[in-house]
Amino acid sequence: MGDGYQARLSPKWRRALLLLAAVLVAPVLRLEIVGLPAVPGRLVAIALAAGQVTALWWLDRAPRRIFAVILVTGAGLQLLVPQLGPGLVFVVLCTFAWSRPAGESLWGLGATIIAVCGPVAAQRHWTLAAVWLAASLLAWSWGALGRAREARREAERRQAVLEERGRIARELHDVLSHTVSVMVVQAAAADDVFDRNPGQAREAIRRTEAAGREALAELRNFLHTVREGDQPDPLRPGGEGPPQPTLADLDRLAGTVTGAGVAVTLHREGDAEAPAGVQLCAYRIAQEALTNVLRHANAAEADVIVRVTGTAVELEVRDDGDGSGAGAGNGIRGMRERATLLGGTLTAGSDPERGGFVVRAHLPWRAGA
Repeated sequence: MGDGYQARLSPKWRRALLLLAAVLVAPVLRLEIVGLPAVPGRLVAIALAAGQVTALWWLDRAPRRIFAVILVTGAGLQLLVPQLGPGLVFVVLCTFAWSRPAGESLWGLGATIIAVCGPVAAQRHWTLAAVWLAASLLAWSWGALGRAREARREAERRQAVLEERGRIARELHDVLSHTVSVMVVQAAAADDVFDRNPGQAREAIRRTEAAGREALAELRNFLHTVREGDQPDPLRPGGEGPPQPTLADLDRLAGTVTGAGVAVTLHREGDAEAPAGVQLCAYRIAQEALTNVLRHANAAEADVIVRVTGTAVELEVRDDGDGSGAGAGNGIRGMRERATLLGGTLTAGSDPERGGFVVRAHLPWRAGA
């Protein structure tokens, strides 16, 4: 449990706590007052009880001071009306342990034990003192357990937010990084040949336009899934945007990168049908790896090898460049995160034997998934 967790009483629970407190101290109106004349003693007891109930409204706003006030007034009530019992103090201790960190609420437990057990122990009522001690420990434990449970739920909510942010960042990085890289290369090629070969320049511009349209289509689909709060659906029905890429789209990806200046050869092995999520992951890893080849590797050729078995997709992307295919960005980390989410692995680095840079991914799935 993190001590940074902040618990607040909602208005509904504050009203419920006030009602419970009123019920617990109501018997003071009819129980016998000890050691004082009936009328003044009853007025004092009623004032203490009313002060306890009223103070509860600000318990989570000034918890230490209010808790101390309730302990003092509770001890006073115990002296005046022993039959009343310290029930309200136990309720407040439980709430205090729920709303405050354990290190802070422990002193409240100690103060409660002294306040409720001290008077009866001084009168040698050992059995009752033992009962109040057990009740104090139980109240504190119940509150601390509730706090731990709420803190765990809050941590899970925060983790879910971080994971969703990571997913969005990976998708946007994969779509935009690849497309922008291709567009930059094509635009540069068009500029180089614009005067001496207008036809070739026009073709490069068309490929730039096609890449931009493809990226826009993928972004629309992705933003639609984000607004709906669902994971991207690779087989979205009803024509609501284009489908997410699969292994079948690797040919188109290879053609795009080839048109941008790096000759890509695609090798396929196996004819098993991988789940849509695994296919999307493999495509994105290949897309990012080829984008890095295009941007950083100074390569002329690249090979993409896909082996599909009944339990996994084995992907390898290799280039003949200078071994710097990773670049300096977050691409490798993003690819590794994708593989890890599927329970797979990914390695990337220069190949000292064959030269160039190689990315290998193992993406498993359960049979029948």
